Amino acid sequence: MTPALFRLRAPDGPRLARGSIEDGPVELLPADVHLDDLLAAGAEGLAEALATAPGDGPCPPGTDLLAPVESQEVWCSGVTYQRSREARVEESKEPSIYDRIYVAERPELFFKAPGWRVSGPGEPVAVRADSGWDMAEPEVGLVLASDGALAGFVAGNDMSSRTIEGDNPLYLPQAKVYDRSCALGPAIVPAAAVRLPIDIRMVITRGAATLFEGATSTASLHRTFEDLAAWLFRALSFPVGAVLLTGTGIVPEASVTLRAGDRVRIELGPLGVLENPVVSVG
Repeated sequence: MTPALFRLRAPDGPRLARGSIEDGPVELLPADVHLDDLLAAGAEGLAEALATAPGDGPCPPGTDLLAPVESQEVWCSGVTYQRSREARVEESKEPSIYDRIYVAERPELFFKAPGWRVSGPGEPVAVRADSGWDMAEPEVGLVLASDGALAGFVAGNDMSSRTIEGDNPLYLPQAKVYDRSCALGPAIVPAAAVRLPIDIRMVITRGAATLFEGATSTASLHRTFEDLAAWLFRALSFPVGAVLLTGTGIVPEASVTLRAGDRVRIELGPLGVLENPVVSVG
């Protein structure tokens, strides 16, 4: 079984719970155990809470899962796979910048969402109403402690407007940062419990039909997790840690675009399955 830390909606408010990716949340942790405190304490805080924190009773049946994030900021890495490089060159009116960033020493890093704006499993993710070409991006998320050390992994979805980003690179915040543009879940898996590389698969359905299906692996990642995390923490402090999504290696062809009513299913092996319906915002 793969140990996992869940966040769920309990009768007394959001609570952390332990369990496994295979079986889901099983046991509540005490109400005074918070992810903010665990990551503020360093990389071992999360693993220790899963292993040694006293239990506080079984999880209520049928409890909704929330995104496993509290006050953490979510950041993203861009153009870290060859397929992403190719897709950005195809869509952009300024293609050379994506060629240059792929081979540059400094990676592309950008802010994605505060914790309160992140969707959890089963909650909607969104496309912008002012964009006609939109896609989900399945990504491995690094759960980083306050000192920048890797505490765990989480599955993530970086929703993106390819129309807006392709029109002008300076529009990147509008293409990437909007309501319901980020999802995380189902849980955080301690770093020590994950063997690399991680297989990544995405399936998009529209009604009963499969609109798109694709797969890759973190073995194709152009940069290392350690390098990406080090750049994020180089001139920024994160007192309660952060989540860094590490880029996508799955980009459908230009004829495929998301629309409201679709469903996005992201499968990341030991990190579990993150599935969300799509709505439109704006």
